[in-house]
Amino acid sequence: MEALFSIAIGVLTACGVYLSLRGRTFPVVLGLTLLSYAVNLFLFVMGRLTIGAPPIIQGARADYADPLPQALVLTAIVISFGMTAFVVILALRARAELGNDHVDGGEPPR
Repeated sequence: MEALFSIAIGVLTACGVYLSLRGRTFPVVLGLTLLSYAVNLFLFVMGRLTIGAPPIIQGARADYADPLPQALVLTAIVISFGMTAFVVILALRARAELGNDHVDGGEPPR
């Protein structure tokens, strides 16, 4: 299972970096979103999800679910949603003012 998570995180990161380096704004937005998904998955996997265990230590129990990674992932999801909304509005504003969607504002090379 660890190999599957590692491959998924690697693929999301590679696709996110590739799309972030594109010349248009929409692939950059998708790349940033994929990178945030990779970070969320990484944080969630690092928390060692425990199924059926209480989130608080009760007595001398050794098996409990750590609530901190779940809280971090939930916070990261909210932050990435806000970041994505901001970047989409920024890209739409740049498109409206400049007349194209190239990231540096100039005409794309032909």
